[in-house]
Amino acid sequence: MPLSEYEQRMLQQMEQQLRSDDPRLANTLADKPRPDVRRLSLGVLLFLLGLGGLIGGVATSYVWLGVLGFLAMLGGVMLAISGPRAAGGVRGRGAKRAGGPGSGSSTTPSAGGFMQRQEDKWNRRNEERGR
Repeated sequence: MPLSEYEQRMLQQMEQQLRSDDPRLANTLADKPRPDVRRLSLGVLLFLLGLGGLIGGVATSYVWLGVLGFLAMLGGVMLAISGPRAAGGVRGRGAKRAGGPGSGSSTTPSAGGFMQRQEDKWNRRNEERGR
């Protein structure tokens, strides 16, 4: 059931007030990615199948089956812990925000990686100390 226009306006006003009152809390809440249940369950299933293959390879002395089972387990774990690959996701918003005036670099979603986030954190800390 969708929200009425009045409820949508009230929600937007509350969000704007939160951003103006406590921007750090608003950023923390906005940057929380939701877990992808499908990816997680598929990763767990692949891990369990790989575990079965590994145990089967050890029990039957088929080395290739054990190696294949291990690779399936590794793939399942990587799939379960990996994040979404969408370009317009949370990382895209963070990279867009990082390329503000005075940053000295033109950032694209692919350029807003680990080092850019660390530099942004460093700049924010220095700005907070200067206040």
